[in-house]
Amino acid sequence: MDKVGFIFTEDYYKYNFGEHHPLQPVRLELTYKLMESYGLLQHPRLEIQAPKMATREDLYLLHDKEYVDAVKKFSDDPQSIIGENLRETYGLGTLDNPVFRGMFEASCLAVGASIAAAELVMDEDNEINTALNIAGGLHHAMRRMAHGFCIFNDVAVAIQKIRIHHPDLKVLYLDIDAHHGDGVQQAFYEERDVLTLSIHQDGYTLFPGTGFMEERGKDSGYGYSINFPLYPGTYDSAYISMFKRHIPEIMKAFRPDVLVTQLGVDTYFADPLTQLGLSTTGHYKIFQLIKEYVEKYTTQKKWIAVGGGGYLMSAVPRSWTLALASMLDVTLPNTIPEEWITFFEQKHMDEPTPYELRDNNYRVEEQILKNPMFSVRIEERLDAIEKYVVEEVLPKLRE
Repeated sequence: MDKVGFIFTEDYYKYNFGEHHPLQPVRLELTYKLMESYGLLQHPRLEIQAPKMATREDLYLLHDKEYVDAVKKFSDDPQSIIGENLRETYGLGTLDNPVFRGMFEASCLAVGASIAAAELVMDEDNEINTALNIAGGLHHAMRRMAHGFCIFNDVAVAIQKIRIHHPDLKVLYLDIDAHHGDGVQQAFYEERDVLTLSIHQDGYTLFPGTGFMEERGKDSGYGYSINFPLYPGTYDSAYISMFKRHIPEIMKAFRPDVLVTQLGVDTYFADPLTQLGLSTTGHYKIFQLIKEYVEKYTTQKKWIAVGGGGYLMSAVPRSWTLALASMLDVTLPNTIPEEWITFFEQKHMDEPTPYELRDNNYRVEEQILKNPMFSVRIEERLDAIEKYVVEEVLPKLRE
């Protein structure tokens, strides 16, 4: 069977905006430890590789030189941003994107890791058709602006590298983060060989305030940007039904060679920054569906996956461990190993300790009982998405 690539280094933890910032590097440490505790990192089909930092030439595939230079400047001397106009400092020095020493190198490492994942999968001389970089998925970064905890857009750069080395291939970018994948959409908004499909919480209710069905692409890229804005509270069964109904049809119509996915798990029902309603069981089912669709609907059967959002430290490690297990075709015991429980509690997480890998959204049934309109509004939005797919998305892709 084909091998799975896993790109990892403890240097990921240096991408650190500070102890009070929502994007905590400990989530990656906890994820690695849980994968290790379950024995996944010793799996004979797993190939672990350390990343190299992206070069400036890599960054220039997406980002302007002036912006790259600014990131380097404030990375070397964070105090130099004092007194700068925030608009003129490219989105740096804000509450979302505070500058820190070593920011440039840490950001380049995240980009380099996603490039490494893409190179492993696209290399015809090895047996790796799937690769995962949990430190990637910084999908908000723009050409000349940091945005939403993201300094450089690792996944867009990795896709650009694929396009350069494999100009005849088509890439489907699937983003399941609770936040709209705006930076990646913008990078390929006028292109037709990269289809961007983002499933996220409605932009009227969540940052970055974009990702509406009307955002379809521009010029030759019109019809190749697709957005599914979900109503807050959308729960497992509703989400998965929508996913099964539309993703295969879109993939069959577009006929991608390669699938690139951003696996943000801030769709979790208790995530502190978002309001969607998925459980880790729901995430697991989605990961399994993605794996199935790669086999069925991509011509090359290649899957490049990156991390993304997720701000509940007890949820992120479980969901991304389930992602790797899905890639390796491993069914894990639901009881979390004691060694990880101890490790989690030693980290003094200000959260209840999880004991089960696959959980359920215990809040959603209560919500539906208290407010019957809760599920009605979710279904109305899913009906609107279905109409959009049938009447606009699929006809355009089938032209």
